[in-house]
Amino acid sequence: MSASTDLEPVGFDAIDALFQDDLQEAFRVFRRSADVILSPASPLRPARPADEALANVCRIACAIDEAKLSRDAALDFFAAHFRPFRLRAPGFVTAYYEPVIEARDTPDAAFRTPVPARPADLVTLNDAPILGEAGETLTSARRRPDGGLEPYPDRRALEEGPADIRPAPIAFLRDRVELFLIQVQGSARLRFADGRELPLTYDGRNGRPYTSIGRLLIERGLVPPNEMSLERLKAEIRALGQQDGAPGARLMQENRSYVFFRADSSPERRDGPIGGQGCALTPLRSIAVDRSLWSYGLPFWIEGTLPWRSATAEPFERLMIAQDTGSAILGPARADLFFGAGERAGALAGLVRHGARFTVLLPRGAERGDD
Repeated sequence: MSASTDLEPVGFDAIDALFQDDLQEAFRVFRRSADVILSPASPLRPARPADEALANVCRIACAIDEAKLSRDAALDFFAAHFRPFRLRAPGFVTAYYEPVIEARDTPDAAFRTPVPARPADLVTLNDAPILGEAGETLTSARRRPDGGLEPYPDRRALEEGPADIRPAPIAFLRDRVELFLIQVQGSARLRFADGRELPLTYDGRNGRPYTSIGRLLIERGLVPPNEMSLERLKAEIRALGQQDGAPGARLMQENRSYVFFRADSSPERRDGPIGGQGCALTPLRSIAVDRSLWSYGLPFWIEGTLPWRSATAEPFERLMIAQDTGSAILGPARADLFFGAGERAGALAGLVRHGARFTVLLPRGAERGDD
């Protein structure tokens, strides 16, 4: 946790709805994070390291037989090992999902957009970022033949540049909008004509800054703010055209960030898409947070009025576990809620741009988390 985060200590009695939540499920999701925190494996996208207090809670959780954990015992676990702190900053949430998208193994007239595999010359610089041409901090670079590093090409270059810098394809999609969608979501399942499905997992990015295309559409008066949704965004880009040089393609290329994937048939991936922490995400329990401020595995109580079960907004009050991150998720009271997989999850996720109240549960014994 960043020392600059403005927190107000509160009691569990200030979170009335917590006592009605399914904390057995929340514990199971926390336990999944605990296993990763205690393992020697590195996170897929490193975040603020877990401190010893959080690691101690993880050890306790991993010693519990979750099959025998009652609802009351789950509540007792969180109350005994965490203290709640309300974030004073105004909170804001969005939502994301795992797309299921039609694909082909080889290109044809209808499926021509390649899904990019991680290039061999891509170097991830989590601990030693470099500066780009405009002075921006880059977290990935390209390894030159002489061993030096240089900024990795941006989206436009990777899509329209020479063949020798374009990534190798994993499969082929109908259009650039579908690729753009899975790059923003960070994972997908590809569905082929013979019924096969191929899960994709995030495998790095070019390190360029992320720009919200939805925000650009609103700022330029192309979509009213109250009409913005995932479906509207896709329709607007398609209407503008996606071929090289077309306005829709140029608009997407204003987001210079570019994500690469790998085909993933691991047992963990069968449980769901893999988040930045390196574990499978759970619908309506996993969230993406600012990894420079928060450790993976921290529980957050999030309250708001959101369209999470239908297009009609209703109270949302759930204990969520930080298991992912994203380039657009910046600030202490900012989260992306994982909604699950498929069209329905995507339709609802695309509607969520709402204020919310955040309460973080910090482990007892952590800095600012104990008496």
